[in-house]
Amino acid sequence: MKTRDSGMPEEDRWNSFFDPEATLRALGLDVATGLVVDVGCGYGTFTLPAARLTGQRVVGIDIEADLVRQLDAKARSLGLSVEGIVRDVAHDGLGMAPGTADIVLLFNLLHCEEPLALLREAHRVLAPGGRVGVIHWRSDVPTPRGPHLAIRPQPAACRKWLLESGFELHREPVTLEPFHFGLTGRRH
Repeated sequence: MKTRDSGMPEEDRWNSFFDPEATLRALGLDVATGLVVDVGCGYGTFTLPAARLTGQRVVGIDIEADLVRQLDAKARSLGLSVEGIVRDVAHDGLGMAPGTADIVLLFNLLHCEEPLALLREAHRVLAPGGRVGVIHWRSDVPTPRGPHLAIRPQPAACRKWLLESGFELHREPVTLEPFHFGLTGRRH
């Protein structure tokens, strides 16, 4: 999914900004009972750890075909159940039937032009009790990357958008040191 102010640095640099397993655990997304979907999966920074932690099938979706090919190769080499899909989610949605996923990851994406539409699409594909995870770059500290501050969402806005999209709050916003915050919604 390409959105305003998007783009990826080199993989090693990108991966240095996160502790994926700690992030997934902090948001309660390290356990799943079904399909996990990572929207805008990029290098697989969270896709591969989600597959390892949950033991479930994970679908990583990205608009960049090269990144999806790299993800598939990494997953095969690690013996993980991961499928990469090339798709423009902003334009075409997730391409999944309603109620098919247990977890949807929307990490560093809600600065997009239509965050509510993206959250509603996640809600649509989640089964009852399914969760959506949101993380984004903080704006209260200097960060080495991230969208321009004028379009960078705040934790309170993300919380409000979750509720407006039909989710109940599962995890209140938390700081994910050093550069991110995160929260989790649950489908009724």
